[in-house]
Amino acid sequence: MSGVSEARPSQSIGHVAEGLVACLPALNRSIERGIAGQLPYPKLPERQLALLQYVAEHDGATVHEAAGALRMMPNNVSALVTRLTDAGLLERHQDDTDKRVAHLCVTAKARQRIGEVENIAAGQLASALRTLTDGDLEALGSALGALEALSRRLRDHVA
Repeated sequence: MSGVSEARPSQSIGHVAEGLVACLPALNRSIERGIAGQLPYPKLPERQLALLQYVAEHDGATVHEAAGALRMMPNNVSALVTRLTDAGLLERHQDDTDKRVAHLCVTAKARQRIGEVENIAAGQLASALRTLTDGDLEALGSALGALEALSRRLRDHVA
């Protein structure tokens, strides 16, 4: 390190952390309530939806890979896989070389449902964003990169 301290923003780290801790769960709850109210079927529990989204992005992932990425125990992921397979949302394909390993793939039905959930959430957010001032909208847009970086660092730090 060069010995030069980094400049800190005018807001304290504690203030920003407290604001995010208060704001982010409230945003998530609002979106979750809206999604549940617009689906023509019961919304999947958060962990099941997270597993489906992970497998949709990582086709052929194993239970162990998914467990590591989602920070869950493999036996819990295995139980979720069983539920999602029984519901016709996930498929298991046996590994060609190691018959004990199964590769996971989402079904077309699951892809449709994931898309529906994401579209509803995006629609809710877009509707709320339209009510903000131009300044607030610009500030949020400018913060996206920083929020993504924070998410990556937090994920890596907790790992």
